[in-house]
Formats: sequence, structure tokens, C-alpha cells
Amino acid sequence: MSNFIDYVRLFCASGDGGKGSMHLHREKYVPKGGPDGGNGGRGGHIILRGNSQFWTLIHLKYRKHIKAEAGGAGSGALRTGADGADIVLDVPLGTVAKNAETEEILFEITADGEEKILCKGGRGGMGNAFFKSATNQTPRYAQSGDPREEGWFILELKLLADLGLVGFPNAGKSTLLSVVSAAKPKIADYAFTTLEPNLGIVSVRDGHSFVMADIPGIIEGAHEGRGIGLRFLRHIERNSMLLFLVPADSKDILAEYKILLNELKQYNPELLDKQRILAISKSDMLDEELMMEIKRQLPKKIPHIFISSLTGFNIIALKDMLWKHLNIADDA
Repeated sequence: MSNFIDYVRLFCASGDGGKGSMHLHREKYVPKGGPDGGNGGRGGHIILRGNSQFWTLIHLKYRKHIKAEAGGAGSGALRTGADGADIVLDVPLGTVAKNAETEEILFEITADGEEKILCKGGRGGMGNAFFKSATNQTPRYAQSGDPREEGWFILELKLLADLGLVGFPNAGKSTLLSVVSAAKPKIADYAFTTLEPNLGIVSVRDGHSFVMADIPGIIEGAHEGRGIGLRFLRHIERNSMLLFLVPADSKDILAEYKILLNELKQYNPELLDKQRILAISKSDMLDEELMMEIKRQLPKKIPHIFISSLTGFNIIALKDMLWKHLNIADDA
């Protein structure tokens, strides 16, 4: 079973607020001491917290029902009830929380240590001491606590990476990632070797680096949910730049590039606003003449480069090119 889980559905319920106390102070020689009922405690929240050490939602896959503690009831002598304990769920950066019924996006967690309340605990009720006034010296009532919040929620992970690799299965994306970074993705010469995203930190000159994501290859019709297309497409929404990889032995490099582009457009037209670079992989099988012939077919407005992960041909040039364009994107 894959350890990469990027989607979970949870039922969450915060804690009810504690009941306020209706209490009148009584002790020897003080027969009418007045109201001294304390307030109820707040119910426990359910909180999501960003944790940069987490890369998957697998730890939540089997926690289908999550319930926080109720607030304690107030009591005499103005004692406030204890607050219910909060439940804090650590999640990877890039986690999106949604209402499962409406699909409404509630919030996103993008920073380490960032905390957001998914279900707010009920407010504790006021004790009768709170209601004492000049005109009402002995109130004989107190508030119930506010009820908890509950419902089904979806947590969805969208990887945070500077650059996403776009290509059909077997385009050489995993091999490229293993060459330019310390990532060790599974590599084999058949379709859909990559069934889960891999992240690699790519080091460039002067101690700089950026994060590259190798995500499962898409197929024609991915935007309709064919293959593992939709899972792939969700993860590239956050990338600031896309590197299209088309192998040199493709029957029609331009047609393949256009199919990939169309899949992105059908899923989310905004993906086409991202900066794009086209790399022709497996170029060790080409000579100068063939490269010139292919170059004439390539789209004019998209920067391109011929590379070979096997021989290292143009790999340093590719890293420099990507770094330069990523910084143009950041400055724009």
C-alpha cells in the first residue's frame, strides 16, 4: 500500500461549552450571601497545525471520528469550569481544509507552526453571579454553554514546490529528479512507475536551491479523472513554474506538448498563466542535425533545452535556466 495519502475525509466535533452555575452563597452567619455561581468552561477546539516534517496525511487516514472534550460546568464560590482540552492535528504544509458537503474551502495551512481552528469549541455559559445588578440582586438563573460545532470535513494536500515536472509516463521525470537532487524516486522503464509525488531540493550556484516536484505522469483525458490524472493535476496548482518534459524519441514532440498543455487547460485554465519551460529529454540519442530539425518544430514563445539525464548533457545549464526563470517569476 502507498504511504502517500493526499486526501482524507474526517468527522470532527468540538466540545460543548460548560454550563454556568446557579448558586447562592450560604455559610454560617451569612444566610443571604448572594449569587456566586461561576461560569462554564469553553469546549475544546479541533485545530490544524502546519508541520514541515510531515509530507503526507497518512497519519489521519484511520482517524475517521475526532471529538474534543466538553468544557466543565461552573460551580459555587465563583469557580469557573475547566476548558475542554483542544485536539491539535499536525498536517503537512499545503493542506487545504474543506466543508465536505459544500466543497467550500475553509482555509489553507502553508507555514510551519501555523494553527487554524477547524471546529470551534462552544463558549461556556455565564453563572448567575454574572447577571447580578443593582436592580437584580439575586438572579436565580444561569446560562447553558454554547453547543459544539460538528460536521464532515475534507483535508486535501497540494504539494508546495517551486517547480513541477509535467510529462507523460516514462518521459524521464523521475530520472531527472534523481540526477538534479538527492531524491531517490523509483525508476523503471514502464508507465506509471511514479504513483506518488516525490520532492527534491535542487542545488544551484552560490548556495541557492529550489524545490522540484516529480508528480505522477498524466495521460490524455487526465482532467476527466482518467488514470491518476486528477491527483496529479491538483499538486501542480501551487507550483510557480512548470517544466514540460518530452522525450526525444517521441513520435511528435510538438503534438505531445500540446496534449499536455490541453490537459492543464481543461482542468484549470489558470495553470496556463504559469511560466513554462520545455526540456527534450533523452537527447543523448540525437546528433546536431536532428536537434536542429526538432528545434524548428518547437513552440516559438517557450524557452527550450535539450538534456540527457543519462549522460549529464546540459543538466547544469538546465538548473541555471530554471533558477533564472524562477527568479523572474518571483520578481514579476
